[in-house]
Amino acid sequence: MGSIVAVTVDATEVAEAHGLGGKPFVVVLVVLFVVVFLRSHATYWAGRTLVRGAQLGQEKIGGPAWWRATVARMGRFAQSRAVQPGVALVHRWGPVAVVLAYLTVGVQTAVFLCAGMVRMPYPRFAVASATGAALWAVIWGTVGLGAVYAGMALAARSPWALVVAVAAVVAAFVVRSRRRRAARPARAAAPLA
Repeated sequence: MGSIVAVTVDATEVAEAHGLGGKPFVVVLVVLFVVVFLRSHATYWAGRTLVRGAQLGQEKIGGPAWWRATVARMGRFAQSRAVQPGVALVHRWGPVAVVLAYLTVGVQTAVFLCAGMVRMPYPRFAVASATGAALWAVIWGTVGLGAVYAGMALAARSPWALVVAVAAVVAAFVVRSRRRRAARPARAAAPLA
Protein backbone atom coordinates (compact mmCIF):
# COMPACT_ATOMS: atom_id res chain seq x y z
CA MET A 1 0.00 0.00 0.00
CA GLY A 2 1.37 3.44 -0.97
CA SER A 3 1.85 6.22 1.47
CA ILE A 4 0.26 9.64 1.23
CA VAL A 5 2.65 12.43 0.33
CA ALA A 6 2.32 15.28 2.82
CA VAL A 7 3.45 18.68 1.70
CA THR A 8 3.50 21.70 3.92
CA VAL A 9 4.04 25.17 2.59
CA ASP A 10 5.05 27.96 4.90
CA ALA A 11 5.25 31.67 4.14
CA THR A 12 9.00 31.48 3.51
CA GLU A 13 8.59 28.85 0.79
CA VAL A 14 5.82 30.87 -0.88
CA ALA A 15 7.97 34.01 -0.86
CA GLU A 16 10.95 32.14 -2.32
CA ALA A 17 8.81 30.50 -5.01
CA HIS A 18 7.71 33.94 -6.21
CA GLY A 19 11.20 35.43 -6.08
CA LEU A 20 10.43 37.35 -2.91
CA GLY A 21 12.48 35.36 -0.43
CA GLY A 22 12.93 37.12 2.90
CA LYS A 23 9.92 39.39 2.42
CA PRO A 24 6.94 39.32 4.78
CA PHE A 25 4.01 37.19 3.61
CA VAL A 26 1.80 40.29 3.33
CA VAL A 27 4.26 41.75 0.79
CA VAL A 28 4.07 38.53 -1.22
CA LEU A 29 0.27 38.74 -1.29
CA VAL A 30 0.35 42.42 -2.29
CA VAL A 31 2.82 41.73 -5.12
CA LEU A 32 0.69 38.84 -6.40
CA PHE A 33 -2.42 41.05 -6.22
CA VAL A 34 -0.80 43.94 -8.10
CA VAL A 35 0.59 41.72 -10.86
CA VAL A 36 -2.70 39.96 -11.60
CA PHE A 37 -4.70 43.18 -11.19
CA LEU A 38 -2.55 45.00 -13.75
CA ARG A 39 -2.73 42.05 -16.14
CA SER A 40 -6.53 41.94 -16.00
CA HIS A 41 -6.82 45.67 -16.60
CA ALA A 42 -4.41 45.56 -19.53
CA THR A 43 -6.51 42.77 -21.04
CA TYR A 44 -9.75 44.70 -20.41
CA TRP A 45 -8.39 47.79 -22.16
CA ALA A 46 -7.09 45.64 -25.02
CA GLY A 47 -10.66 44.39 -25.51
CA ARG A 48 -12.02 47.93 -25.55
CA THR A 49 -9.30 48.97 -27.97
CA LEU A 50 -10.02 45.97 -30.17
CA VAL A 51 -13.65 46.95 -30.61
CA ARG A 52 -12.85 50.63 -31.07
CA GLY A 53 -10.21 49.79 -33.67
CA ALA A 54 -12.69 47.63 -35.54
CA GLN A 55 -15.26 50.45 -35.44
CA LEU A 56 -12.75 52.97 -36.74
CA GLY A 57 -11.68 50.52 -39.40
CA GLN A 58 -15.25 50.26 -40.62
CA GLU A 59 -15.74 54.04 -40.55
CA LYS A 60 -12.59 54.94 -42.44
CA ILE A 61 -9.85 52.65 -43.55
CA GLY A 62 -6.61 54.52 -43.91
CA GLY A 63 -2.98 54.05 -43.19
CA PRO A 64 -0.53 51.46 -44.40
CA ALA A 65 -1.63 48.06 -45.64
CA TRP A 66 -0.35 46.27 -42.51
CA TRP A 67 -2.57 48.56 -40.36
CA ARG A 68 -5.67 47.97 -42.49
CA ALA A 69 -5.02 44.21 -42.34
CA THR A 70 -4.61 44.36 -38.54
CA VAL A 71 -7.85 46.32 -38.13
CA ALA A 72 -9.69 43.86 -40.38
CA ARG A 73 -8.29 40.91 -38.36
CA MET A 74 -9.40 42.55 -35.10
CA GLY A 75 -12.90 43.02 -36.47
CA ARG A 76 -13.09 39.38 -37.57
CA PHE A 77 -11.76 38.24 -34.19
CA ALA A 78 -14.35 40.33 -32.33
CA GLN A 79 -17.09 38.59 -34.35
CA SER A 80 -15.56 35.09 -34.27
CA ARG A 81 -17.15 31.99 -32.79
CA ALA A 82 -14.20 31.63 -30.39
CA VAL A 83 -15.06 34.92 -28.68
CA GLN A 84 -18.82 34.45 -28.50
CA PRO A 85 -18.92 32.16 -25.40
CA GLY A 86 -16.86 34.67 -23.43
CA VAL A 87 -19.08 37.53 -24.58
CA ALA A 88 -22.20 35.54 -23.63
CA LEU A 89 -20.71 34.75 -20.22
CA VAL A 90 -19.96 38.41 -19.53
CA HIS A 91 -23.40 39.48 -20.80
CA ARG A 92 -25.13 36.93 -18.58
CA TRP A 93 -23.12 37.24 -15.38
CA GLY A 94 -21.45 40.67 -15.68
CA PRO A 95 -19.06 41.48 -12.84
CA VAL A 96 -19.65 38.07 -11.24
CA ALA A 97 -18.05 36.48 -14.33
CA VAL A 98 -14.99 38.69 -13.80
CA VAL A 99 -14.63 37.67 -10.15
CA LEU A 100 -15.14 33.97 -10.90
CA ALA A 101 -12.71 34.08 -13.84
CA TYR A 102 -9.89 34.56 -11.35
CA LEU A 103 -10.74 31.18 -9.85
CA THR A 104 -10.34 29.38 -13.18
CA VAL A 105 -7.47 28.41 -15.41
CA GLY A 106 -7.66 29.23 -19.10
CA VAL A 107 -10.76 31.40 -18.97
CA GLN A 108 -9.39 34.52 -17.31
CA THR A 109 -7.99 36.22 -20.38
CA ALA A 110 -11.10 35.53 -22.45
CA VAL A 111 -13.43 36.95 -19.79
CA PHE A 112 -11.32 40.07 -19.22
CA LEU A 113 -11.00 40.66 -22.96
CA CYS A 114 -14.73 40.16 -23.50
CA ALA A 115 -15.56 42.49 -20.60
CA GLY A 116 -13.69 45.18 -22.49
CA MET A 117 -15.26 44.20 -25.80
CA VAL A 118 -18.81 44.51 -24.46
CA ARG A 119 -17.77 47.80 -22.85
CA MET A 120 -18.57 46.79 -19.27
CA PRO A 121 -18.47 50.06 -17.32
CA TYR A 122 -14.93 50.50 -16.03
CA PRO A 123 -15.85 51.18 -12.35
CA ARG A 124 -17.87 47.96 -12.29
CA PHE A 125 -14.99 46.03 -13.87
CA ALA A 126 -12.46 47.61 -11.47
CA VAL A 127 -14.42 46.58 -8.35
CA ALA A 128 -14.97 43.03 -9.65
CA SER A 129 -11.33 42.82 -10.69
CA ALA A 130 -10.07 43.99 -7.29
CA THR A 131 -12.22 41.36 -5.57
CA GLY A 132 -11.09 38.59 -7.92
CA ALA A 133 -7.43 39.62 -7.75
CA ALA A 134 -7.53 39.54 -3.95
CA LEU A 135 -9.03 36.03 -4.01
CA TRP A 136 -6.47 34.90 -6.59
CA ALA A 137 -3.54 36.27 -4.57
CA VAL A 138 -4.68 34.55 -1.38
CA ILE A 139 -5.36 31.25 -3.14
CA TRP A 140 -2.07 31.18 -5.07
CA GLY A 141 -0.11 32.56 -2.15
CA THR A 142 -1.31 29.72 0.07
CA VAL A 143 -3.25 26.68 -1.15
CA GLY A 144 -2.46 27.00 -4.87
CA LEU A 145 1.26 26.86 -4.38
CA GLY A 146 0.76 23.98 -1.96
CA ALA A 147 -1.01 22.05 -4.73
CA VAL A 148 1.89 22.73 -7.10
CA TYR A 149 4.36 21.52 -4.47
CA ALA A 150 2.23 18.43 -3.84
CA GLY A 151 2.26 17.65 -7.57
CA MET A 152 6.04 18.09 -7.70
CA ALA A 153 6.51 15.85 -4.64
CA LEU A 154 4.22 13.23 -6.15
CA ALA A 155 6.14 13.36 -9.46
CA ALA A 156 9.45 13.00 -7.63
CA ARG A 157 8.17 10.05 -5.65
CA SER A 158 6.27 8.31 -8.45
CA PRO A 159 5.94 9.90 -11.89
CA TRP A 160 3.29 7.34 -12.82
CA ALA A 161 1.12 8.36 -9.88
CA LEU A 162 1.17 11.93 -11.15
CA VAL A 163 0.26 10.76 -14.67
CA VAL A 164 -2.66 8.76 -13.25
CA ALA A 165 -3.82 11.74 -11.14
CA VAL A 166 -3.70 14.12 -14.11
CA ALA A 167 -5.46 11.55 -16.34
CA ALA A 168 -8.22 11.16 -13.73
CA VAL A 169 -8.79 14.93 -13.60
CA VAL A 170 -8.85 15.19 -17.40
CA ALA A 171 -11.22 12.24 -17.65
CA ALA A 172 -13.56 13.84 -15.10
CA PHE A 173 -13.67 17.05 -17.14
CA VAL A 174 -14.30 15.14 -20.39
CA VAL A 175 -17.13 13.10 -18.87
CA ARG A 176 -18.69 16.23 -17.38
CA SER A 177 -18.44 18.07 -20.70
CA ARG A 178 -20.03 15.18 -22.61
CA ARG A 179 -22.89 14.94 -20.11
CA ARG A 180 -23.57 18.65 -20.48
CA ARG A 181 -23.57 18.41 -24.28
CA ALA A 182 -25.90 15.42 -24.16
CA ALA A 183 -28.28 17.29 -21.83
CA ARG A 184 -28.48 20.40 -24.07
CA PRO A 185 -30.65 18.90 -26.84
CA ALA A 186 -32.99 17.42 -24.24
CA ARG A 187 -33.47 20.84 -22.63
CA ALA A 188 -33.92 22.51 -26.01
CA ALA A 189 -36.54 19.95 -27.07
CA ALA A 190 -38.55 20.29 -23.85
CA PRO A 191 -41.80 22.23 -24.37
CA LEU A 192 -42.14 25.59 -22.69
CA ALA A 193 -44.82 25.80 -20.05
